[in-house]
Amino acid sequence: MRSLFLVSSVALVLLTTSCATLFAPHTNQLSVASEPEGAEVYVNGMRMGVTPVVLDLKADQSYVIEYRKSGFESVSRTVNTKVGAGWVILDILGGLIPVIVDASTGAWKQLDQKAINATLVKQQ
Repeated sequence: MRSLFLVSSVALVLLTTSCATLFAPHTNQLSVASEPEGAEVYVNGMRMGVTPVVLDLKADQSYVIEYRKSGFESVSRTVNTKVGAGWVILDILGGLIPVIVDASTGAWKQLDQKAINATLVKQQ
């Protein structure tokens, strides 16, 4: 009886989880650089450092990256998300429940870029 409970419990856990929820990183690293270096980096309006910098950003949302440096015009770049096709395929092979779990939690998503750069132009 006890082994049946254990097997049932393990099966329930495996059926209600999915590949991306278990194994995908919840943050992605984004390398941010500028020419010239030393620009302040703002992510969705919050100061996050000075270029060059590596940021850890949540994988399930988009960001506006703004570069600011005295004497130069500000530059903005957008980083979006994309669905990792590998996670989708693994979930489909696992059945309907993993697909539903990963789709609803956003665990399939990742940033569409690993690095972002900007060339700052001097103000007139």
